[in-house]
Amino acid sequence: MISKTMKTILHTLSHGNIEVDSSRKLADLKQLDAMRIFVKKLDAKVYNGDHVVPIRLYFPTEEAMQAGIVEGNTFPILLFFHGGGWATESVENYDRVCSRMAQATAHIVVSVEYRLAPEHKFPVPLEDCYAAAKALYSNELILNTDPEKITIAGDSAGGNLTAAVCLMARDRGDFTPKRQILIYPALGNCYTEESPYPSVHENGSDCILTAVKMEDYLTLYQSSEEDRQNPYFAPILEKNLKNLPETLVLTAEYDPLRDEGEAYAGKLQAAGNMVELHRIRGAFHGFFALGIKFLHVQESFEYINGFLNKSYEKIL
Repeated sequence: MISKTMKTILHTLSHGNIEVDSSRKLADLKQLDAMRIFVKKLDAKVYNGDHVVPIRLYFPTEEAMQAGIVEGNTFPILLFFHGGGWATESVENYDRVCSRMAQATAHIVVSVEYRLAPEHKFPVPLEDCYAAAKALYSNELILNTDPEKITIAGDSAGGNLTAAVCLMARDRGDFTPKRQILIYPALGNCYTEESPYPSVHENGSDCILTAVKMEDYLTLYQSSEEDRQNPYFAPILEKNLKNLPETLVLTAEYDPLRDEGEAYAGKLQAAGNMVELHRIRGAFHGFFALGIKFLHVQESFEYINGFLNKSYEKIL
């Protein structure tokens, strides 16, 4: 139950539409974090055609940073696509998130600097992410790792890109992801009154991320109205969900995206895929970017590590 005071605060934070420049400037304030200098990381790049896609590697330990690059297969990999409505945020802004993820999971995290809307609309951000995944799975990156030990993950819009990359990989046949982690993913194509999901109506006004903002983000991302009917744009629309990776879906209780994430988990399971679903009680959209001291973040990593460990047991 949300208190009256908290409701007032949330209402204030939830006001207004998306203005790209101001939203980006607000997101960039995370770069002022003085602790970023202690992050164990290395910058590299892949190519999407002629375009250079920057990536950043985060290491769980000093040993991983020194030996993991050379030996490659010492540590498993999390390929991560950041959130931000396809239009804001960056690898820089997610430094602490990805560093914490590497330490909490004992994985090397590979974060992708995909191009942003509205300058680069669908499918450009998706194709950048796909190119990074293909390079990693094809051993074209400096990480010469075992494809069985790669997991693709993302939060919010990054969860959308994760689901879409896995669909695209299955359809194109370039590589075969074994696992995906979708953290409060944006999977739908409608956040108006016509949305079929109760959480859009229950949580779409005063829970920080609003239905109005989601519609703004979709409009910024789409190249045309027809894109909204494309499953690579809105994965929840995909009719054939067979032969997809083992999947962990984490949703937040007070999130307009909650029900579509849970519906997608149900559809994946009905299609014969292994699926694990957890709703984080009392959480709002975006909680995963908070510090490790927050209980919702700790709970999420318990689910993530449990999911990864169970999956790895099958290949040992």
